[in-house]
Amino acid sequence: MSRQTEVLVIGGGSTGAGIARDLSMRGVGVTLVEQGNLTHGTTGRMHGLLHSGGRYAVSDQVSAAECIEENRVLRDIASHCVETTGGLFVKRPEDSEAYFQEKLDGCAASGIPTEVLSAEEARAVEPHLAPDIEKAISVPDGAVDPFRLVVANAASAREHGARIETHSTVTDIRVEDREVVGAELDHASGPGKHVHGTEGGTEIIRADHVVNATGAWAGRTGAMAGVDIEVRPSKGVMTVMNTRQVDTVINRCRPKGDADIIVPHETAAILGTTDEEVDDPEEYPEEQWEVDMMIDTLAELVPMLRDARTIRSFWGVRPLYEPPSVDSDDPTDITRDFFLLDHAERDALDGLTTIVGGKLTTYRLMAEAVSDHVCERFGVDADCRTADVSLPGSEEFSVLRDYMDEFDLRSPIGRRSVERLGSRADDVLETSGPNPTVCNCEAVTRAEIQDAVDQSGSDLNAVRLRTRASMGSCQGGFCCHRLAGELHDDHEEAVVREAWDDLLRERWTGQRHALWGEQLSQAMLNYALHATTQNRDNDPADGDPVDFGAFDAGVAADGGDQRGD
Repeated sequence: MSRQTEVLVIGGGSTGAGIARDLSMRGVGVTLVEQGNLTHGTTGRMHGLLHSGGRYAVSDQVSAAECIEENRVLRDIASHCVETTGGLFVKRPEDSEAYFQEKLDGCAASGIPTEVLSAEEARAVEPHLAPDIEKAISVPDGAVDPFRLVVANAASAREHGARIETHSTVTDIRVEDREVVGAELDHASGPGKHVHGTEGGTEIIRADHVVNATGAWAGRTGAMAGVDIEVRPSKGVMTVMNTRQVDTVINRCRPKGDADIIVPHETAAILGTTDEEVDDPEEYPEEQWEVDMMIDTLAELVPMLRDARTIRSFWGVRPLYEPPSVDSDDPTDITRDFFLLDHAERDALDGLTTIVGGKLTTYRLMAEAVSDHVCERFGVDADCRTADVSLPGSEEFSVLRDYMDEFDLRSPIGRRSVERLGSRADDVLETSGPNPTVCNCEAVTRAEIQDAVDQSGSDLNAVRLRTRASMGSCQGGFCCHRLAGELHDDHEEAVVREAWDDLLRERWTGQRHALWGEQLSQAMLNYALHATTQNRDNDPADGDPVDFGAFDAGVAADGGDQRGD
């Protein structure tokens, strides 16, 4: 089986979805393929920071300037994905006064607005800051929902004619006479896996041009075409707390290092991160000491973290790119700027472009650079409009949010739904039938679940990304079965059960490094509920029951100690 497209974009993270949107808005035919769900790679495993550029204002002012520009763009075009939290760079007594001044000077040079706050003024903003902090720099950081952002970009691309195919793994890049002419794909089958027109199996997609937007996997994808791409994957851990200990992004005002940021995100706070080079973007150790370090170090800024409840941890891999002219043993020294690799010019291989480096905040700028490049090759004379046209859900939402009282928002559930759906709220929530809450922690209603199912099929992890259902403090303990129940009327029993199992496995995996204190009690409750009321630990009708081995064995199987032991 084979078919043709003008441009094949490989990678369904923020950059790939942004490229698909940009090119399709310019009238170019696009097919985007992603090996898992949208945001499967780095995009879905980041701390949710909308950069002001302040983190790079000393070390990488080019990246800092790009960040503040794109920060302003995203607040406009993606307002339903962004929370304008603001940010603080906090100085402790042991932190350098000289570096504090360098941070101020770097922000000024990069066009980032700042304000110096005294310790008292900073604690007025964030009361739980440590009593011995000395002062802080206020910057326009924010929080962004990467899942919502990528889904909106994909939806916009599809509205403009693009084809979006998830669960489709590239197994080979086709090269003929020193020209890339397409790729071979393996389409997965199973719940929700073929909602975009594929039916599973192998397929060849021939393309006039291929864009490699696979981030940390870019080297592996390039190798299929016979080119060397010098990506240096760098892993980082993020730890999710069960409530928002802060409502402002808190950064440690010191040179880049581990455990130096807290990002308020929806109902939680995310602690980050580490920066350690790894050989493989998929196979690397996830260790308990990394989680412990996050909590212990960031408690120096917000002491209440020491006693707070951790609900899960996850690791992501940055797609750092080191040009051949640079040689550094420290991944923190590698620029966070992005690089467009024209393989026709670089490797005498036509038909392939790779985009590497960068960060989520600059995804749109990266997509614009790639789209300009491809359109120049195609002779397409069309301007980029992605900085001016709002994403689906954000049309007029910045105005609408100022007048939320016009909606029936007498409960937090109504307000949360509108904040997630943006300008789509009326269309989704206007229903003639009952609209009960399916996920209490995140206040997700049946109407939102059904809307997500309409978009993504029976894949409940795709539904989770679109709604945040099961991502709250109980980690799906009280709602996974409800989500599965929403599929029951329209799908066969086997499909529902497989989708349910996939969701339970994903939710359980992230809790393995959080089994102490109150979270251990919550995990035990979830286990008891799933095992005793649903027979999920030993279901005779299912030959592959959900693996609760992480609970039974603990995370200390390697001989280490669990936190609190």
